[in-house]
Amino acid sequence: MSKHGFFAKLTKCAALALVFGVVGGTAFSGANYFLGSRVIKNETDGEQEAVSSSNIQPTSTSANVNTTDISGVVEETMPSVVAITGMTQQEIMSFFGQGRTIESESSGSGILIDKDDKYLYVATNNHVVENTDALTVQFSDETTAPATVRGTAPSNDLAVIQIALSDLSEETLNHVKIAVTGDSDALSVGDPAIAIGNALGYGQSVTTGVISALGREVTFQNEATGETISSRLIQTDAAINPGNSGGALINTKGELIGINSSKYSETSVEGMGFAIPMATAGPILEDLIANGKTTTTGSPYIGIYGADVTEEVFRQYNMPAGVYVTRVVEGSGAEAAGITAGNIVTKIDDKKVTSMDELKSALSAFKVGDTVTVTVQVFNNGAYEEKEIPVTLTAQND
Repeated sequence: MSKHGFFAKLTKCAALALVFGVVGGTAFSGANYFLGSRVIKNETDGEQEAVSSSNIQPTSTSANVNTTDISGVVEETMPSVVAITGMTQQEIMSFFGQGRTIESESSGSGILIDKDDKYLYVATNNHVVENTDALTVQFSDETTAPATVRGTAPSNDLAVIQIALSDLSEETLNHVKIAVTGDSDALSVGDPAIAIGNALGYGQSVTTGVISALGREVTFQNEATGETISSRLIQTDAAINPGNSGGALINTKGELIGINSSKYSETSVEGMGFAIPMATAGPILEDLIANGKTTTTGSPYIGIYGADVTEEVFRQYNMPAGVYVTRVVEGSGAEAAGITAGNIVTKIDDKKVTSMDELKSALSAFKVGDTVTVTVQVFNNGAYEEKEIPVTLTAQND
């Protein structure tokens, strides 16, 4: 399912972009919970009567699997995968000037990755929940429950939604399972892969294939914002179709190794599906669960809108080559450090910056929370003066 733009006019020689991120063997062995480190808590609130969730189990994993028959693995894993339906309301005007509200429905998938005393947490893609007004989750036992967004990381196309335990019956709580996370870094090309998701909105379905490539750099454009996102993904020939987004890519042990994200859309190309590896997604999802936003994970940025000072501008206006700051993002590291509109960024640490692309490349070497030295040219009394300003990188406020 595909659903802020950050390009705007500056001059005929400059194009705006938000600096972010990349400126931005026994069978069925016991298993750890989400990321192998979080353990389901069985605490209860003595002051609140709530449905018990201590009986929610993790999916089991198998050390000995016949790769020609995966039915047992799928049966064990299916209760951790959900179908997500999003409803969006839009006001439209008729030919006669009368307004009315229309509703549209979209579908996607999700994976149960954690729980606490109040909520079940579901990992999915950001584009599955983006711009939706209401979300409904359907479990593999065909029961449904409302869900709300806990947090999103659009630059990584990840999101977490939450389902109140009080909205679930004891039967459903006994049925659902928390996915067990596998080591996506240990994958090899040719390993079997299984994709589970809500393909085309028809309900849960299963496709199989192999790991076709690892670390495949894929660039997408957010149709709603125009933002271009580059990610290193797992490539698989297991069919991933619309509605599968946010679903599970698992290995033959039943371990979650990736979150299905997209299918290559060229009509002349078949068998190219992509998933976000859990080594990438895991820390971001954990951050979203804990904080409702990315804080120490995700794409680092300094927080400016900027434009290239091109060679033509450099010659015509005698401006230093670099990135001209047109606006500073409120609450960003740049604002806290005192960078203002009109400054020209020329270096990140010791790396020279002459364009937005070079600025993004320089920032991609750092992580959220790092402090970098930003060299800027400040116009003062008719001339530019150089200043070095320490800036702490924050997570892009997606």
